[in-house]
Amino acid sequence: MAAFAGRVALVTGGSRGIGRATALRLASEGADVAISFGSREADAAKVIAEIQKLGRRAVAAPCDVSQPDQVQALVDTARRELGPIDLLAHCGAISNICTHQELTWERWRETIDVNLHGAYLVIFAVKDEMLERRYGRIVMISSIAALRPRAMQIHYATAKLGVVALTRCCAEAFAPHVRVNCITPGLTDTEMMHVLPDERIAAIAAETPLKRVGQPEEIAGVIRFLLSDESSFMTGQTVSVCGGRVMLP
Repeated sequence: MAAFAGRVALVTGGSRGIGRATALRLASEGADVAISFGSREADAAKVIAEIQKLGRRAVAAPCDVSQPDQVQALVDTARRELGPIDLLAHCGAISNICTHQELTWERWRETIDVNLHGAYLVIFAVKDEMLERRYGRIVMISSIAALRPRAMQIHYATAKLGVVALTRCCAEAFAPHVRVNCITPGLTDTEMMHVLPDERIAAIAAETPLKRVGQPEEIAGVIRFLLSDESSFMTGQTVSVCGGRVMLP
């Protein structure tokens, strides 16, 4: 029997990168999937078509996760079209680099709004129904930027460490029926990776024990594990999927 047969999954940022890979992986194992996208409706439509080819139901909706009304509209659409949400993979985020001299209040606020406030809004939009139904599985996507100094990503690293703390606190608050875990990916071959110059990407790969960057499907595989019953005794954990660049604890 498929691991997610009869389950409904919501994947934010599901039109590309890790979100896309996650949506397809969950659908391939039986889930009906709702995805959100920022501005790339055509990319989202392609993902929906791929999910439907797998024989699963799917829906896409635009959503700026920093906006409460848009998050609620996304969740309402998913529930109306697919049913109650059982699984959440929150992959939507933004990233950029700048020096501390270049870090303006506007850039700080936008990064915190999307990456941290957005994480809160998405979790809190689904958690009550999960608690009422006594079933829910949530995976948050942070970053290894949360786990080591980042002089050029003060704003991004701060927001992503907040996601780790949010995961831990929600895991304890929502137990025992709703599990919440977190992944801190290392540099992964997505569009977001290319906020870095090519020479820096090559240097990071060389510094990584496995001597390469990750692939979206590799991160999606760990998300799949944390959403499945195979991880049934895990909650509040942060799993670093980074080729060994950061080793925990």
